[in-house]
Amino acid sequence: MTDAADLRRRTAELLATHPPKTTDRLDFLRARFDAGLAWVHFPEGLGGLDAPRSLQAVVDAELAAAGAPDNTPSRIGIGLGMAAPTLLRYGTEEQKQRFLRPLWTGEEVWCQLFSEPGAGSDLAALATRAVRDEDGDWVVDGQKVWTSSAHLARWAILVARTDPAVPKHQGLTYFVCDMTDPGVDVRPLRQITGEAEFNEVFLSGVEIPDAHRLGAVGDGWQVARTTLMNERVAIGGARSAREGGMIGVAAAAWRDRPELRTHDLHQRLLTFWVEAEVARLTGERLRQQLTKSQPGPEGSGMKLAFARLAQQISGWEVEFLGEDGLAYDDWTLRRPEGVDFTGREAGYRYLRAKGNSIEGGTSEVLLNIVAERVLGLPPEPRTDKDIAWKDLPR
Repeated sequence: MTDAADLRRRTAELLATHPPKTTDRLDFLRARFDAGLAWVHFPEGLGGLDAPRSLQAVVDAELAAAGAPDNTPSRIGIGLGMAAPTLLRYGTEEQKQRFLRPLWTGEEVWCQLFSEPGAGSDLAALATRAVRDEDGDWVVDGQKVWTSSAHLARWAILVARTDPAVPKHQGLTYFVCDMTDPGVDVRPLRQITGEAEFNEVFLSGVEIPDAHRLGAVGDGWQVARTTLMNERVAIGGARSAREGGMIGVAAAAWRDRPELRTHDLHQRLLTFWVEAEVARLTGERLRQQLTKSQPGPEGSGMKLAFARLAQQISGWEVEFLGEDGLAYDDWTLRRPEGVDFTGREAGYRYLRAKGNSIEGGTSEVLLNIVAERVLGLPPEPRTDKDIAWKDLPR
């Protein structure tokens, strides 16, 4: 059984053989993966040591103290938080060996081809088609939207409809799509912030080998649920220090600008501070539960709390700063390499937070998940559940 002492010893050996000051960054990350110190809860040979997930903090602390480079998680968050756990659970051994190492080191960026213009909140209604050719491989046609980092990505996790003659949840299949293949067209979507971190992706006759299918044909919805549950944990349950994230920015503004303080603003800030701390501790408990199981519907509650607090706190900050809160530094169209919810100035944070209740599952859908799968309330009537997708009105 790997324990904290063993992990410290292994980390010390890595640092001794690959000193951060003299080792190329990518060479260090590859060596860390091969030593099983990338994500310690993954299996041996796949960047881990079959150790408890909670012990990852031991490795991270030792490496941070030594000045070792990280893999820039903000740039590869979709790969780390969504693609990797799905590959681990449903991928073949060949797929795991091919994809996980360059995914973790950041050599290959991933994106998520799920949402469509007519299938956002109701993802299972998606219309992108994958048709099998005479060689047993697949040809994909359709359109995806709100695709973060598609302009950077080498690979995408893709859900497409392979059988329109069955109910919508049953006719989906999950693939890995090469974003450099012919027929993949990525176009920027400019957001309210001025940036274009999102994209729309057009797929025209894109050929995907059957070896890049995850799970069985027709099991795409089940595979996608693994991705979605991990996505909500990654967004809403990310580890942070006390007074980290948006509440930390707001608290710093309060301390720096005493001349702007009022009693009402103080009371609201205190309320937000307590709620943010409750959310942080709840997230820590959720991560401890994940050491024993796959993410469940509880992650939807964390994502809900994250979105609500980010929007309320960023709104408070703009109000607190008054005219200064309305300033905006740069509206130039940019295609960033990562997303920093607390980056730039108050105006940017306020506008960017508006997307938190849409991305990663809308708050309305997540409320239904919490109601039905956490609280056990009766589900809403669904008249389309047993109707073939091709017969549904559109």
